[in-house]
Amino acid sequence: MPDITTLVKRWWKQIFFAMLLSLLAVGVITFMKPRQYLSVATAVPASSYASDKSKIFSENIEALYSALGTADDLDRVLGTAKLDTVYLAVADRFNLFDHYKVKEKGDAARIKSASLLKKNTVVMKSEYGELKVKVWDTDKYLAPQMANAVLEQLQAMHTSLLSAGNKATLKALIERKEKIQQQADSASADRNELLKSQLATYEKTIGEYGLIVDSKPPALITVENAKPATRPDRPRRMQIMAATAVLSLLFALLAAVVLERKK
Repeated sequence: MPDITTLVKRWWKQIFFAMLLSLLAVGVITFMKPRQYLSVATAVPASSYASDKSKIFSENIEALYSALGTADDLDRVLGTAKLDTVYLAVADRFNLFDHYKVKEKGDAARIKSASLLKKNTVVMKSEYGELKVKVWDTDKYLAPQMANAVLEQLQAMHTSLLSAGNKATLKALIERKEKIQQQADSASADRNELLKSQLATYEKTIGEYGLIVDSKPPALITVENAKPATRPDRPRRMQIMAATAVLSLLFALLAAVVLERKK
């Protein structure tokens, strides 16, 4: 293998032009891309026990439950964040088909704008167990609004899921109470007293479930809303150009070694 100094002396022009062409090509592509601002909204999972009737109405049991959720609670949110439903709702809210200037019309425009938003969004779990919603956009004031909206949409979906079971139970309790009431109206005196006792129990339970359903315990607790960024986050032009220079230099040197050995 030739000495590196000798190699550079013989091939420096070719090495220089290879680096120059690489930098020009990458520079044109990089500087043509619009600069995007990053905004991040942060939340932590609320305990799923917040929607449990026993947490509120059982004595001293609240001490057994933490106000914060577990990693499993956060994993369910991360799975939902992959659904197009979240991004379609946000795209409609901000008329993103106009912002992204999509050529499609009607439903196709909605789907395309939601797809672009999803492409520029990352929903992840941090090393500290927090939910991070990251949104990049060319408008530094719109980016935080969209990040907060994605978080709000996830919040609404999972709050609804948490209360769905209690709503179903409440509906079944009300229907059962009505049947017992009908039986009590036509029952004998002894039977009537028993049914009235059951009605009192049902009324108490219905009141408890009604309170849980109306309170709508949150699935997520927002720790920090997204804010406008002070400077663009991507593309990181200087880092890209520096990496291109190093890689093109190494490639040019390797090519020069190969050509030198062939000689």
